[in-house]
Amino acid sequence: FQWSSPPEAIERFKSQEIWFPPPQFYEFCRLCNFSSLKELQQFSSARALEGCERWMPVMLNAADGFIQLLPGDELYPEDPDYTGEKKIIMSTDKKVEDLMKESGVFHRIVIKDINNLAVYVNIEAKYKHINPLMIKCDNSEYNSRL
Repeated sequence: FQWSSPPEAIERFKSQEIWFPPPQFYEFCRLCNFSSLKELQQFSSARALEGCERWMPVMLNAADGFIQLLPGDELYPEDPDYTGEKKIIMSTDKKVEDLMKESGVFHRIVIKDINNLAVYVNIEAKYKHINPLMIKCDNSEYNSRL
């Protein structure tokens, strides 16, 4: 075990010293908004009664990677399969770069491979929550049209 700040953990992930799955990468990117545990605690206490939203990432298989779509993203389905019973598979022959250029409203994690993730968010977080910092592990540049 090793204690690391969120930015340090992300740097170690980028250099492939450690690995964590996309949901944890997303949360580390959110934690990067806070410079101290005290600041995080103050934020958490201030928004504790605001509520929360249940959501599930929806995987979109692209020609050269994957995109985990999150609520608010323009490609997120209206009726996501929360249980897996419907066995819906979203896929496209398009490349990730093309999907990013065609889209304007992002709330997604782009996965090129196991150590190459990027978080893209340009929606307002619900319930006074805080969006993750948009951090990527490669040099790709996708800008929203908003």
